[in-house]
Amino acid sequence: MAKITQKDINDAVWKACDTFRGSIDPSVYKDYVLTMLFLKYLSDVHDDKMEEYLKKYNGDTERAKRAIQHERFVVPENSHFKFLYEHRNEANIGELINIALTDLEEANRDKLYSEDGAGIFQNIDFNNSKLGEPKDKNQRLKTLLIDFNSEKLDLRPSHVGGADIIGGAYEFLIANFASDAGKKAGEFYTPNEVSTLLAKLTQSKPGSRICDPTCGSGSLLIKAGTEVGSDNFSLYGQEANGSTWALAVMNMFLHGFDNATIRWGDTIRNPKLKEGDVLMKFDTVVANPPFSLDKWGKVEDKDGDKTTVSYDPESDKYNRFWRGVPPKSKGDWAFISHMIETLNEHGKAGVVVPHGVLFRGSSEGKIRQKTIEENLLEAVIGLPANLFFGTGIPAAIMVFNKAKASEHVLFIDASQHFESAKNQNKLRESDIEHIVSTYRAFAKGKMKPGIVEEKYSYVATFKEVEENDFNLNIPRYVDTFEEEAEVDIAAVQKEIDKLEGDLENVQAEINQYLTQLAK
Repeated sequence: MAKITQKDINDAVWKACDTFRGSIDPSVYKDYVLTMLFLKYLSDVHDDKMEEYLKKYNGDTERAKRAIQHERFVVPENSHFKFLYEHRNEANIGELINIALTDLEEANRDKLYSEDGAGIFQNIDFNNSKLGEPKDKNQRLKTLLIDFNSEKLDLRPSHVGGADIIGGAYEFLIANFASDAGKKAGEFYTPNEVSTLLAKLTQSKPGSRICDPTCGSGSLLIKAGTEVGSDNFSLYGQEANGSTWALAVMNMFLHGFDNATIRWGDTIRNPKLKEGDVLMKFDTVVANPPFSLDKWGKVEDKDGDKTTVSYDPESDKYNRFWRGVPPKSKGDWAFISHMIETLNEHGKAGVVVPHGVLFRGSSEGKIRQKTIEENLLEAVIGLPANLFFGTGIPAAIMVFNKAKASEHVLFIDASQHFESAKNQNKLRESDIEHIVSTYRAFAKGKMKPGIVEEKYSYVATFKEVEENDFNLNIPRYVDTFEEEAEVDIAAVQKEIDKLEGDLENVQAEINQYLTQLAK
């Protein structure tokens, strides 16, 4: 039997979405399709392993069943995809799938539960009225099970032609859902090209601890890990949205990163990545936090509301905001402050920000000034507009480095370097390489202050930044002004005279016609 390819599986899982397309919003149905992919994968891996053990023990089913209980995942009989497929015509199929997922969580508590006791499937309900009236819902679920029973979705490792094809299919789905989901997409996905750029700018060495404190579905974190070039690294993430946290956990398993630590919770109000009572430190921190998040900080206890924990950044017990507390309506510098405080002594952070972060004043200006005075800011990179899902505004990347080679700051204006697409602009490989090679040359101390490349990059001294009142607005450093062509006044006047003459002739002709019509 031919091995399944990435295109085969991508086409098959995308076809499975037809069950919901047109009647249910992608931001809703993505969770159902991705959960089914995860369940099918675990079931197929279980079958492959069972076959191996049956061969090993000469068909002794009991011995094989005992052995498989010690495998990576335990799959109870009623949680197996085949069981659900066989019961696809049942009137309570939605309930059967819910039970299957609950039992799968229980059988793998150490992997599929958060440290707070929340299961990754707790926010997904296959018996939900969102899927339509009972009859429509049952038909949709039946069709979904039939689609996933396709030969092209045989996900057994012995049948899949490449170790990362399953993870690739998951990423393919998430990217396509993001494209369809509009504004809501920014909550769970960073475009692939931006993730690649951030991962290359912060490239981690073997042995690194890598963190994304606002990890979404985990794609950026996985890219940062892959960029290491070996298996010697550890991944850590935290995500505030429960459904998105579940996607990230599944994403890690589907990519084979079983030891990744993904926590659920608000990174600012309740950071979960800790060692004892102190924040865990990392070699690399990457993030695409929510842009200018409102009401990110202070919360008061509400009587009877146990979900709201009181918090005040002014008295943050981890002292993350000692440089200053950002305004309550814009949380950008809150996330940046958290990232910097979780870097170890030689750590590096890369963060996507809206341009206002570079120049807004007041408390943000003071925090920005202090980070520059500490010599933490290494580079500011302006990106093209319309790169991100849910917003057309141009963004920038800021790179912070605890072990900078100089006191200078690199500015890159890459805003005009992209491929224009119908719905969204894209960074090309050559655009990414241009940014990365410029940054790496600077990081190695190979650039002197001044213009590096006309209308593209500039190295500013600390004094220059200081003279600009610590305003990092890129046009202050990279001159992209295009001189207009000199106007030939005599030629323009000659052209105007000719046009006026032509106009007189046309007017005379019109008058002639009007006179004839009046007769």
